[in-house]
Amino acid sequence: MTTIPQLSDEAAASWLAEHRTGVAPEEALAFFDGLPTVPVADMLGRWRGSGLPTGSKLDGLLEAYGWYGKEFNGAESVHPLLFAGRGGPRPVDPAWIPLSLLRDHSGLARLWPVRTAFGRLRPLLHTNRPTARLRTIEHRGVDTAAMVYDALPIIDVFRRIGPDTILGAMDMRGLPAPFFFLLEREPVTG
Repeated sequence: MTTIPQLSDEAAASWLAEHRTGVAPEEALAFFDGLPTVPVADMLGRWRGSGLPTGSKLDGLLEAYGWYGKEFNGAESVHPLLFAGRGGPRPVDPAWIPLSLLRDHSGLARLWPVRTAFGRLRPLLHTNRPTARLRTIEHRGVDTAAMVYDALPIIDVFRRIGPDTILGAMDMRGLPAPFFFLLEREPVTG
């Protein structure tokens, strides 16, 4: 196993500032590989999410549906999909998400009638039950924190850009390349 030099927080933040609006998938993967790993304990808290455009057919799709981010309450208690709501972000059970539609027919999923229908159904999909877990896994030759969905063939793998910014790579069965997204930690209040 070869050791890849890791980027400093400053170099990673600079790269992100330059590429936040879009980057080639190969360059995003090379950047991901150069980032430090993340211990599971560093993922705890609520994170605001956004996509990192790479030309994936999933680019912008979660945001179009009102995706807010993720919440990690412990290794066994993860809410992988928070959506914006009137009372603040609310967890949705991803088991009800039509994954094959999103993966194979993302153009259809972008149509306003589909988005509107999801918006009306979303309150029915709310759950307080955790629907994913945090684990340390080996990915691309290194051990790092990852989120494993309970009911979907998806693993989100995490690398550190800075203490409050994470780059995630969604590894989904049937998707030829990872979908990249950013997580930015919400400040703890109270």
